[in-house]
Amino acid sequence: MPELAEVEFFRKRWSAGHGARVLAVRLHERKKVFRGTNTGWLKKKLSGAMLLGSETAAKQMLFRFSGGGLSRAESRGWLGLHLGMSGELRVEAPGYVPARHDHFILVQKDRQLVFNDPRMFGGVLFAAGPQPPAWWTRIAPAILSKHFSVDAVARFLKRRGRAPIKAVLLMQERFPGIGNWMADEILWRAAIHPARLAGSLKPAEVRALHRECRFVCRGALKYNAGVGGKMPPELNAFMPDSWLFNHRWEDGGRCPRTEKLLARAVVGGRTTCWSPARQRLA
Repeated sequence: MPELAEVEFFRKRWSAGHGARVLAVRLHERKKVFRGTNTGWLKKKLSGAMLLGSETAAKQMLFRFSGGGLSRAESRGWLGLHLGMSGELRVEAPGYVPARHDHFILVQKDRQLVFNDPRMFGGVLFAAGPQPPAWWTRIAPAILSKHFSVDAVARFLKRRGRAPIKAVLLMQERFPGIGNWMADEILWRAAIHPARLAGSLKPAEVRALHRECRFVCRGALKYNAGVGGKMPPELNAFMPDSWLFNHRWEDGGRCPRTEKLLARAVVGGRTTCWSPARQRLA
């Protein structure tokens, strides 16, 4: 599933349509990506509307609209997109002919904004009103925000004290946008074994975890959110070799700091990579 930076990468693709009107909305009405969404209402509200801007939070995207079928009282349209396991956003030419898995398309004068999802684990949400909808505002505070504090992390680890720290880092209600490789990177940098119980971390380790969460998020956005228009695995060449990222994908990789062999196993239900020489299980 796409993580923080990958979601930002795909959001940037649709930013080509900021400031342009939606001339038509094309969609596959009965597909699962629209579960819980009234597709007729969606088409009515977005037809003729202008795409004002967009943003990301955790693993979701929000696109803001005005005008078109939106009433004066509604003021704004809020389109939420979740990519799921296989979704992606693309920008195609005005004359583009939709493919089989192009489930949602916004047609503009100079382009078509395409949401493609072969496995349909993603989703499309829509709301109209002057304020962002609850499904957006209830997303946990971003890791790079001031609300992501050491104390908040410590309290959360205490509540999830019997779970492996690897599994806890993937809990979106406290670590929004963190996915599998990012969790491994954070733990490797903090020198914490992924199987350690969350409640066993000492105060200094909690501070290190907090610090590395923010560092990895900044780095992921810098290196992964659109370098040369490519994404992993093609993006590996753009990541510094000092990161675990470039060494974690296959058996036989070596720790960038100790030069010892990395280990791979399932921890907390997810394939996990760590450095036994650096991350010891006490």
